[in-house]
Amino acid sequence: MFSNILSGAVLGVDGYLVTVEVDISPGLPSFSIVGLPDTAVKESKNRVVAAIKNSGFNFPVKRITVNLAPADIKKEGAAFDLPIAIGILFATEQIKVSFVKKYLFVGELSLDGNIKKVKGILPAALMAKENNLKGIILPESNKREAGVVEGIEIIPAGNLEEIVEFLNEDIDMSPFSLNLSEVFQTNSRYELDFEDVKGQEYAKRALEVSAAGGHNILMIGPPGSGKTMLAKRIPTILPEMSIQESIETTKIYSVRGLIPYKSALIATRSFRSPHHTISDIALIGGGTYPKPGEVSLSHNGVLFLDELPEFHRNALEVLRQPLEDGVVTVCRAAGSLSYPARFMLAAAMNPCPCGFYGDFNRECTCTPFQIQRYMTKISGPLLDRIDIHVEVPSLKYNELTNKKCGEKSLDIRKRVVYARNIQRERFKNYKNIYSNAHMQSKQIKKYCLIDKKGQNLLQKAIEHLGLSARAYDRILKVTRTIADLEKSENIQSTHIAEAIQYRSLDRNFWMQ
Repeated sequence: MFSNILSGAVLGVDGYLVTVEVDISPGLPSFSIVGLPDTAVKESKNRVVAAIKNSGFNFPVKRITVNLAPADIKKEGAAFDLPIAIGILFATEQIKVSFVKKYLFVGELSLDGNIKKVKGILPAALMAKENNLKGIILPESNKREAGVVEGIEIIPAGNLEEIVEFLNEDIDMSPFSLNLSEVFQTNSRYELDFEDVKGQEYAKRALEVSAAGGHNILMIGPPGSGKTMLAKRIPTILPEMSIQESIETTKIYSVRGLIPYKSALIATRSFRSPHHTISDIALIGGGTYPKPGEVSLSHNGVLFLDELPEFHRNALEVLRQPLEDGVVTVCRAAGSLSYPARFMLAAAMNPCPCGFYGDFNRECTCTPFQIQRYMTKISGPLLDRIDIHVEVPSLKYNELTNKKCGEKSLDIRKRVVYARNIQRERFKNYKNIYSNAHMQSKQIKKYCLIDKKGQNLLQKAIEHLGLSARAYDRILKVTRTIADLEKSENIQSTHIAEAIQYRSLDRNFWMQ
């Protein structure tokens, strides 16, 4: 007796087809699973046996061999429980219909036959559609996640007995449907708003420029000045996500099992804020069974690193590839995987170990050597990828007590979207360039032309303020964004002057 049932697994963030082959032959009773299963897959035989018996079906007392093809890719997780059970029931003719091969089966079985939620359902559903399957049969708690995929039947089930009755055409189970546009609109609202931020107009302007051009930003200021509060509101001024961006982000969250039960789609820009004790693997992704890290969970959103100098040096250095390429490549002996990781980096730090260097309200207790050692914890190559450095000073009393609300995120976003539309049109013929921050030397020379007055201003800034050579291109990129926000085709000297102010760490006087 032989059967093969279709299932799916995840490689990176994409699903691939797995054929669950079941052979039942005479001999001493045994149950073996081959095809590079991990411990969770090997243990599925115990769950499958109990689930079949407790659901009222006959379990064959024979030699059972299950092969998970392709056999050269490591299989992990408990999602193969359901297809293995269906394969055994189909091989023993307890399921008699042939259209069972038109469905994809994914789900973990309880000992009583109930079906539990599993990770990676969205990539599996997308893969089922790509392979022209009729539908996917999955746990009830995963139905909303899979429902965003249109064009295939989504059949949610609560237990094994229910699925067998459906396959034997004893009962009718209606496919689950979801109004994608309605879900997208419902989930695309932000709870935070920039109108809650008091004062800090200079920092808010820098964040607007950063969002408009996709520039990475570093905020420097004493504790309590509002750096984290500002950072949390960056997603609210970024352009709204498209359906395609939403599905890309949701796939990553699906692989990690981080999609809330009642939320079928990640429709807002991600904001991830890992603790500074995070390891490089947790940040970048990988592990024994590779999974996306925080940089991939920040895809199409914001990665916020608070207390930047406190992060491990190795963790910070692994950020260089995704900041440059928008993708993370994790290499292991068995092969390499790539995860999407195009995000905006926002970081915050104190100006010194005690946090009060340059503060007018409290005196700094650090020595110049301590300040210098603290600042050098951040490497030059990493700083080279951060276009904007902005100082966030402590708030004054009259700013704290001012009851007037600040500008709303929606109003700021309108200006940001206008600038982004200009850039989208500008770079429409370039690959992997979506905003001013992604410009290379060729595009900078073409789109960042400055007049004689602007050249003189930039020359004086480099000579008198001690700006480094690497700051030159960064200033031009930010200048182009400021001009876009001002709806100016040509770069003016006022745009250059503002951009120069956003290079705090490149000035010699910072360490004096």
